Amino acid sequence: MKKTTQSINGTSFHDITIKTTVQKLISKLGEPDYIDNTGEDKVNYEWDCETENGDVFTIYDWKYYRPVSEYEIIDFHIGSKGKSIALEAKAELIELLLN
Repeated sequence: MKKTTQSINGTSFHDITIKTTVQKLISKLGEPDYIDNTGEDKVNYEWDCETENGDVFTIYDWKYYRPVSEYEIIDFHIGSKGKSIALEAKAELIELLLN
């Protein structure tokens, strides 16, 4: 898994989430591709990534409508072009976050 430069157009949520913190994601993936931690929009943080197979996906918080602490454990949505890709991305994320 790595950050991507591919287009994320066509990704959507398939009921797959992961619990973690912004800080853990930053430590493993680097700075988010989108940051607006004001709570005024549906998303405060977003990372654009790809699986080891090259399938694109996004990791983002959804509808907290408040600033999110970098150390707060929250649910992040995984957006992809299919549920199987979202499940693959989640498995790769878990492995990355545990190492």
